[in-house]
Amino acid sequence: MRTDTSWGTLPAREHLPVEVTDAPVLDVTIPVYNEEQDLEPCVRRLHEHLARTFPYSFRITIADNASTDRTPQVAARLDTEIPEVRAYRLEQKGRGRALRTVWSHSDAPVLAYMDVDLSTDLNALLPLVAPLISGHSDLAIGSRLSRSSRVVRGPKREFISRAYNLILKSSLSARFSDAQCGFKAIRRDVAQRLLPMVEDTGWFFDTEMLVLAERAGLRIHEVPVDWIDDPDSTVHIVKTATEDLKGVWRVGRALAVGALPLDRLARPFGDDPRDRRIGGVPGGLARQLVGFCFVGALSTLFYLLLYSVFRATASPQLANAIALLVSAIANTAANRRLTFGVRGRERAVRHQAQGLVVFAIGLALTSGSLAALDAATGTPSHSTELAVLIAANLAATVLRFLLLRAWVFPERRTDDLPARDTATASDSLSATACAPLPASASAPATAPAPATASAPVSAASDTADLDSRTA
Repeated sequence: MRTDTSWGTLPAREHLPVEVTDAPVLDVTIPVYNEEQDLEPCVRRLHEHLARTFPYSFRITIADNASTDRTPQVAARLDTEIPEVRAYRLEQKGRGRALRTVWSHSDAPVLAYMDVDLSTDLNALLPLVAPLISGHSDLAIGSRLSRSSRVVRGPKREFISRAYNLILKSSLSARFSDAQCGFKAIRRDVAQRLLPMVEDTGWFFDTEMLVLAERAGLRIHEVPVDWIDDPDSTVHIVKTATEDLKGVWRVGRALAVGALPLDRLARPFGDDPRDRRIGGVPGGLARQLVGFCFVGALSTLFYLLLYSVFRATASPQLANAIALLVSAIANTAANRRLTFGVRGRERAVRHQAQGLVVFAIGLALTSGSLAALDAATGTPSHSTELAVLIAANLAATVLRFLLLRAWVFPERRTDDLPARDTATASDSLSATACAPLPASASAPATAPAPATASAPVSAASDTADLDSRTA
């Protein structure tokens, strides 16, 4: 995946304007494969609900990914009969491929999707998209695992769902509660940056999207939902689980080596109230101090644990040197990412080398303290050694922070930052990479649309189009 394009940070979130425009505010995508029986009842029920309860203009997009039954004909007929419905066809399977293609071409500022079986109660739709419309959040997901959710499903699917989310939490440190609920929404400006980074084209697509968004610091809003299992679901559980585990490994490895340019998803400083300046404190210092103290506390515990382990078989000086070296490398990596917000592999080796210089200063302080203790008492107890080491580390902490802030990770000037990307979705998409949408796609949500057939889109064109955005 090519990610060498220079991007600016995302603009600050704002409440979407309330004036009437040609583009709908919400575009709900329904990905389908061989759903000729359930498609029409689903679309009509969703349309009736939105027309009755949703206060903004909307569109329903049927994303048919290579159906072999009468699903394309049903979708085309709904496109003709209902002005707010459009049909879109791809010639290759994949829920992720369908969502990425439709979302990449949509002109609506809020993009959502739901499964065709409508297992999720539609009353959760407005709470799902409201935080995105107001500018509060970047993504929103329905959660079946929230305490206030009401879920009806068998023990087998309940076990699989909870086991999968446990794997995500333990392996990728995911904090969202339900990755696979087919009920999600995203702001279009976020999707424009995030979708090119998502490689999966199947069921792991939305999990990968959520993990990357969370790691980039985007805000994910969770909505408790009422959900009833569809006993006739055609999802192949074993195959899907296998592909999901492969995706977890791939994403985890990419995050571990810093291969993903998550900085292009960053919001500008000050977008979050916690980031606002404190009188008399230089910009960014307050947040960096909090991050440094948190990383420092964990590093100290890690260092003391290593020292205790190595001390059982080595001298105090050797145990201290090894423990401090290992913890220093981990400390530099953690401060690089969490405290000073540096992502990717650029200059990572240089940062570690500079961190080792800071480590040498800490080693001199702690080793000198141990030498002085040994000269004063002869054979100090282990608890005394730990107390002296803690004091020495506290003394070195202030100097370490100043060196990291001023020398290892100096604050970049505003004029050094890349220009903020302001291109619209239509400007960034190649006109020849994908066939045009039906006429109803560009018409106002309340205007009648002429009868049109579904627009075919090849998966190869989709891939080429997305690659061109990051070339």
